[in-house]
Amino acid sequence: MKTSLILTATASLAAALFASGAASAGTCPADQMRADARTTGETTPSKVTDNELAFVALGGEINGLDNRRLRLRRLVVEPGGVVPWHSHTDRPALIMTVSGQITEYNSTCAVGIDHKAGEVAEEKKGVSHWWKNNGKVPAVLIAADIKNDADATAAADHM
Repeated sequence: MKTSLILTATASLAAALFASGAASAGTCPADQMRADARTTGETTPSKVTDNELAFVALGGEINGLDNRRLRLRRLVVEPGGVVPWHSHTDRPALIMTVSGQITEYNSTCAVGIDHKAGEVAEEKKGVSHWWKNNGKVPAVLIAADIKNDADATAAADHM
């Protein structure tokens, strides 16, 4: 019962994202794209809260996905706050900026990428990055990702 409720909630969120007309997030300007533009960034979380709203253990739902969870989280990044450097090599995600604005510092872009309310950022294999709220109001984000619970590193729990 709980699993079906979580699946229903996740499906409802996905439908709401499409129905809301959420746009693709900001992108790196073509002339600023570089392999290994950044190899590290801020490493300590600051002024950020991360609440897991729900999850589905995927091993019981899809063969071959033991130790994986589809999770839905709400992050609030206060002005000046940081989501530290992390990789999405083994953890694809979609991040919707609900309100405010936040800047992403990506491993493949020489300049920061701004994400505004209503936009959705895709995070996938090959992406390492950190985020900072350079604005004057909190940035509220909804994140859906597939987490590998076998990865015990601190960075695995961040965006």
